Amino acid sequence: MNPSEFFDEREARNAAERERELLARLPAQIAHAKAHAPAFAALLADVDPAAVTTREALAELPVVRKSELVERQKLARPFGGFAAVGWGAACRRVFSSPGPLYEPEGARPDYYRLARALHAAGFRAGDLVHNTFSYHFTPAGSMMETAAHALGCTVFPAGVGQTEQQVAAIADLQPNAYVGTPSFLRILLDKADELGVKPAFNKAFVSGEAFPPSLREAFAARGITAFQAYATADIGLIAYETPARDGMVVDEDIVLEIVRPGTGDPVAPGEVGEVVVTTFNPDYPLIRFGTGDLSALMPGASPCGRTNLRIRGWMGRADQTTKVKGMFVHPGQIAQVARRHPELLRVRLVVDNPGLNDRMTLMCEAAGGGSEALAESVAASIRELTKLRGEVAFLPVGSLANDGKVIDDLRKYD
Repeated sequence: MNPSEFFDEREARNAAERERELLARLPAQIAHAKAHAPAFAALLADVDPAAVTTREALAELPVVRKSELVERQKLARPFGGFAAVGWGAACRRVFSSPGPLYEPEGARPDYYRLARALHAAGFRAGDLVHNTFSYHFTPAGSMMETAAHALGCTVFPAGVGQTEQQVAAIADLQPNAYVGTPSFLRILLDKADELGVKPAFNKAFVSGEAFPPSLREAFAARGITAFQAYATADIGLIAYETPARDGMVVDEDIVLEIVRPGTGDPVAPGEVGEVVVTTFNPDYPLIRFGTGDLSALMPGASPCGRTNLRIRGWMGRADQTTKVKGMFVHPGQIAQVARRHPELLRVRLVVDNPGLNDRMTLMCEAAGGGSEALAESVAASIRELTKLRGEVAFLPVGSLANDGKVIDDLRKYD
């Protein structure tokens, strides 16, 4: 690969040099977190930051999981003591994710570090990017927009829904780049065909849900080269796809570990485990943040010439949490729905994807068998608590297995 295609020279540096540099940065970041984030001051009270200079020493620190962030934020708004910033110039926006979980966005350009991933996907200065990630409540829209701006792109903030209006804008403006979920790109292309519009998209950056090879090939057949990445609202970019199409390359500004789910113990290379990330973000200095996502390290370096670690991408959840249309849905949210409606005796959220469109159905055992009014009320609760639409189906009492499962993900990808 031509070195000019790299985002910066760090992507191709010697792997040992990268490891030394990352580990050398750890003590200062841990000291910063202890000094400016009260939650880490408590969690790491007995830790000497100067001693954390190896992966083995890092692995001795506790893992902070998303569920812990949610619980601590209930006690200390807005960020549970994990952020090093408060309201003001250093915190330009605050977003909400399901939980609810609140996340700060700092003032630094490309705050979520996604420009590197967009660059690997072929985005360049002068592109017009049609950004269909949400700008409402969640940070996804801003994550992609700030990255595109860092590359010199112009952004049309399309957001979600309103497909006919989106296609009209696509016809008028002729954006050459798409950002959003892969399923919504397919919906827009189908709607454009229906309306006789020929989109000018030739590149796409997709995230938020699975991207099966069949869909990638369908886009390629229409002249659209699409790449994906793995990122979270808390951490920003974790890993990204490159033109080699061989796993995902880890970002340059994080320390990534794969640990045995439910523990903080690193697993052997190649073994599937939970992704744990330490970030060098000074505003939100998350140390050993357990994402709850499963993945595995891949041997060797990417054929594209980037030398950082590679992971196999998103391989599911370490718990029952799942991602639907780019939004995490937690078992606790489903329990909240059930508590709101005493008529519900037992519930299970089934997620499937007929026609590759994600669908949620809350299967309910209800006293008296349920009613249309109850179904409408339950559906409203689902919408309010998850920010997603869900269908409601009633089953005879005793139909659902007593196995503790709250979310059953039945999606299949060709």
